[in-house]
Amino acid sequence: MSGSLGRAAAALLRWGRGAGGGLRGPGVRAASSGGSGSSEHLDALVKKDRVVVFLKGTPEQPQCGFSNAVVQILRLHGVRDYAAYNVLDDPQLRQGIKDYSNWPTIPQVYLNGEFVGGCDILLQMHQNGDLVEELKKLGIRSALLDEKKDQDSK
Repeated sequence: MSGSLGRAAAALLRWGRGAGGGLRGPGVRAASSGGSGSSEHLDALVKKDRVVVFLKGTPEQPQCGFSNAVVQILRLHGVRDYAAYNVLDDPQLRQGIKDYSNWPTIPQVYLNGEFVGGCDILLQMHQNGDLVEELKKLGIRSALLDEKKDQDSK
């Protein structure tokens, strides 16, 4: 991870620890994978919701720093309505999603059924503004736009 990405990830992780309370927003669903890692089943999972995350742990209790960073980035943008699948609960899901995406690591983020990437890519998209644009395509207004508007009016 490059220096600036590493510093941003560390800041997000520190921010997340200090947030207190549960991280699950009203629409976050810690979903069950149904115990299958088949390509057809995974295809249905990634297309079922506009935003889908495969992570280690749950949004309320991520079990690795990278999964926590993804949850925090989505939270910063006000993304509350997404499906989260805990790969630690299902070894078939854990390996199956890696094979499905041809991506070796977890977490994995899907927007509108399309694989976006993992923590580093989502963090980069957050930093360069691409995530705001991708969320807009899904009909999701980033909360960061409202923050910027509030700062501009001061």
